[in-house]
Amino acid sequence: MRGRRVTHAQRFRDVYEECHPRVLAYATSLVGRQVGEDITSETFTVAWRRVRDIPHPALPWLLGVTRNLVRELRRRDAHQYLVATEEARRITSGVPAGAGDVAEEVTGRHDALQALAGLSEGDRELLTLIAWHGLGTKEAAQVLNCTTATLTVRLYRARRRLEKALEAAPAAEPAAAPPTEAPYPTHRQGAPA
Repeated sequence: MRGRRVTHAQRFRDVYEECHPRVLAYATSLVGRQVGEDITSETFTVAWRRVRDIPHPALPWLLGVTRNLVRELRRRDAHQYLVATEEARRITSGVPAGAGDVAEEVTGRHDALQALAGLSEGDRELLTLIAWHGLGTKEAAQVLNCTTATLTVRLYRARRRLEKALEAAPAAEPAAAPPTEAPYPTHRQGAPA
């Protein structure tokens, strides 16, 4: 029995060391840094209790647990959130970050954040899982508890909606001075680059 505990403890330690930064980044992107840290702790508490159930690779399973904990939190609090990322523009344009004029970069980032914020919660989550958290379609499908085929269709549609929102952004609003502070959390606040 003692040998099994050591084995489970080592398995948990390995999973924790490998996945903690990405689970924290995902939770932070959904609910902000402070609550994200709490959700991450709860995620690894569940992982500890269910160490025998953790599949390989563990990250999609852990992100699924995190997602469920966030959904429970939202049901309790009825708290709405916005997820924003600089990667939104990369999804549609393929332009690497840092290329071009600073003013264009700020305006483009603002437009991308506004377009992303205007999407449904499901579209934002799907796009950030792929673009920000770097999951493949198979892993993202595991997190969202759907088939890869379903996810692929949803991803295609979400990208089209984001493109339409980005195209509509300049026409809907005249250019304004950029905010002095980032209006939403960015991937640099706790997420791996």
